[in-house]
Amino acid sequence: MDFILHHYESSPVSELVRIALGIKGASWKSVLIPNMGAKPELAPLTGGYRKTPVLQIGADIYCDSAIIIDAIEAHSPEPTLFPAPLGALARVIAGWAGGPMFGACAVTALAPVADTIPQAFWDDRAALFGFGKERALAGAGHLPTQVETGFAWIDTTLSDGRTYIGGEAPGYADAALYMLVWFVATTRGGAFTAGKPALAAWAARVTAIGHGHRSEITAADALAIATAAIPEVETAVDAASGFTAGQLVTVRTEDPGANVITGRLARLSAAGITILRDDAQVGTVAVHFPRIGQIVLPA
Repeated sequence: MDFILHHYESSPVSELVRIALGIKGASWKSVLIPNMGAKPELAPLTGGYRKTPVLQIGADIYCDSAIIIDAIEAHSPEPTLFPAPLGALARVIAGWAGGPMFGACAVTALAPVADTIPQAFWDDRAALFGFGKERALAGAGHLPTQVETGFAWIDTTLSDGRTYIGGEAPGYADAALYMLVWFVATTRGGAFTAGKPALAAWAARVTAIGHGHRSEITAADALAIATAAIPEVETAVDAASGFTAGQLVTVRTEDPGANVITGRLARLSAAGITILRDDAQVGTVAVHFPRIGQIVLPA
């Protein structure tokens, strides 16, 4: 079954996933989606999940880059995104990249072009994340100093001569950290890699990996693929969680304006969350989330 990535070109987290697909040398289908709003052509698959990107494999829908990485790894094990000696520690590095560093990089990238960005975009981000134009501009003096320090840390790490973050093979950690460098460079060029030769050389190597083998399909094509497929789900609910398999639950991200997704619980463990949704347009789909960053409640 093909990987189908629902994304938009300027999305930094989508770039993380595109690089991961490039590390795999994977063939994948691209569906371009709006960079804001409800995404009505994607909603039948996700139930209204608003963040980007989303990965589709048949009728299995993966929301959030952390669970997307796991899905790519499971369906295409070689070469691994968790090469030794770093291994699973890549998840911790990705958590730092997608957490405190992401916010600093977002402000650093967007503040210089804030007045050229439509107000509708800022309103959308303020509603979802509590992060609007005013907040971005308020942090524009301080947060670039955090980016400068974070990038200096990466440069120091790479200064021992290693080729990639974990050694000689690229992996999830490289994709996650590269996302930050790529995003900042979209408006700042090489300002934050200047004077950091190891970081700049590493970023060039990751860029050269590319995105694998991409082909375009429409949103209608993706919906048809989901309609014709059956979710591949193994029911496994942690007995200590207080939930039971088949229970109707809601899942939402921790973002203040997140949509609530409702479905029947199929999986709940440290490895992630899966709910089954019945949609009039596509039938039954399985929507997968990582465990960290999600709130699960009885419906």
